[in-house]
Amino acid sequence: MTAAIDVLVPSRNRPAELATTLAGLAAQDGPEFTVMVSDQSDAEPSYACPSAQAMVRVLWHKGKRVSLYRNLPRRGLAQQRAFLLGHADAPYVLFLDDDVWLEPGTLERLHDAMTELRCGFVGSAVQGLSYVDDHRPGELAPYEEWTAPPTPESIEPGSAEWSRWTLHNAANPTHLADRLRLRPGDWRAYKVAWVGGCVLFDRERLEAVGGFDFWTRLPREHSGEDVLAQRRVMAVAGGAGILPSGAVHLEAPTTVPDRRVDAAEVIPSPAPPAGRSCR
Repeated sequence: MTAAIDVLVPSRNRPAELATTLAGLAAQDGPEFTVMVSDQSDAEPSYACPSAQAMVRVLWHKGKRVSLYRNLPRRGLAQQRAFLLGHADAPYVLFLDDDVWLEPGTLERLHDAMTELRCGFVGSAVQGLSYVDDHRPGELAPYEEWTAPPTPESIEPGSAEWSRWTLHNAANPTHLADRLRLRPGDWRAYKVAWVGGCVLFDRERLEAVGGFDFWTRLPREHSGEDVLAQRRVMAVAGGAGILPSGAVHLEAPTTVPDRRVDAAEVIPSPAPPAGRSCR
């Protein structure tokens, strides 16, 4: 059966976290998906640890194609993402960080949202559940739902729309979903500045804006490559966050401590063509 989604997981120095991420994928039912892991660990690859190998075997047993790549020398996260995208051929690609666990049903919800909204991307913002008792009503103020399919947006730092980034701090996605009192199977699409950690793209639309080919213009140590790619897609095809999220951040230490170069600041994000819609 042809996969509807290629799940793309860039990984480095996180064996336990990767095993947990793979466990979340092993618990997903429908749509049909494959998994690709690209590893740039300093020593043995993260997928070589026994727990990760066990989850790979679970996925194989469920009939999922799992591809494990060693992508060296390390040339930064943008190159990692470009490498993975170059191996994808499904209509949709889910970029999933190697420190995110997905609750059952999340992949299906994202796919349902994408096929209904027909925009450039939809994302499940990661939730830090150690903050579940830390309520931040002021940071939830920018929340605004899409009442129709998302339209292109060109969002610049400092704009009113840019302030939406606070929606994804700490456990804010959890608190937003709780506030909505959604019934099982329901979901809501809302306006975002960007989404971190778990984003489902229309592959052709991502490739049409260049994917992550801008990696050649960045030093090895950088961040913000996911923000830049999303802004480019959003400018021509729109994008949305989805609630409930279903994506739980493992809150492991970052593997990108040097963030002096932000891709989204170094490389411009183009404005949307006039009159272009996401349909």
